[in-house]
Amino acid sequence: MRILIVGGSGFLGSELVRQAAAEGHAVAATWRTRPGTAAGADWLPLDVRDRTAVLDLIGAFGPDVVVNTASGGNMASGGNMASGGSDWVTTAVGAAHVAVASAAHGARLVHVSSDAVFSGEAVTYAEDRVPDPVTPYGAAKAAGEAAVQAITPTAVIARTSLIIGDGGSGHERLVHGLASGGVKGMLFTDDVRCPVHVRDLAAALLELASSDRAGVHHAAGADAVSRYELGCLVARRDGIDPARLPYGRRADTGLRGPLDVRLDCGLTQRHLTTRLRGAREFLAQPRIST
Repeated sequence: MRILIVGGSGFLGSELVRQAAAEGHAVAATWRTRPGTAAGADWLPLDVRDRTAVLDLIGAFGPDVVVNTASGGNMASGGNMASGGSDWVTTAVGAAHVAVASAAHGARLVHVSSDAVFSGEAVTYAEDRVPDPVTPYGAAKAAGEAAVQAITPTAVIARTSLIIGDGGSGHERLVHGLASGGVKGMLFTDDVRCPVHVRDLAAALLELASSDRAGVHHAAGADAVSRYELGCLVARRDGIDPARLPYGRRADTGLRGPLDVRLDCGLTQRHLTTRLRGAREFLAQPRIST
């Protein structure tokens, strides 16, 4: 296939480039601030906020599949999106621009979304649950989903959670920074998500891209863990004493956002050969250099 990865210079995008190229696909990947370093792709500058630029680029490359990982927030680490920050134009309007261009040029679209579209009130969320975001980032992601569904009903919308790797994710860097004292803050014991390994997520997205699936799919890890437990798992894997990690309850801080959001991935998993491992499993294994 000819695959275009929008946001290819990001953490998830880079892994998608690596896997798609290894599978023998013709790959192009876009960047906004700096080109990616993953081999096997043509690197193309693109600002998804520019509708004409998106139309022109997708028309020129002629992809069979577009995977949109672009986001005006830090999905890879969870970042500080729970406390409100968001680039609405990139996250919501940019998603619509990519959907319009994909439909105009007959490309299949896989749009990556987030568990931030949920409030946490229900705790466990199936794929048919209506979004009820409580932060600007979650609202932007929900708006992006709505635009994609309206413009390209055959698209896949893949909601995921915290994305972890073999040392390259924002959450892993945060753990090292907190343990060394170079970063101030804490890991919350009451902030629960279903982290996914970047290799598993990328493989699942490419599998969905080559399928005839459509609509909302959940692609997160099998384990629900707090950010503090996740940090301890990262620390142990990397030879750091977990006792060095500061922790506390986010409910005591006044920060906005959902506390406990668990994506039910059972339905999607039944349609995948890729196994979406839980954090307790993949962080018990040694890091793999790629």
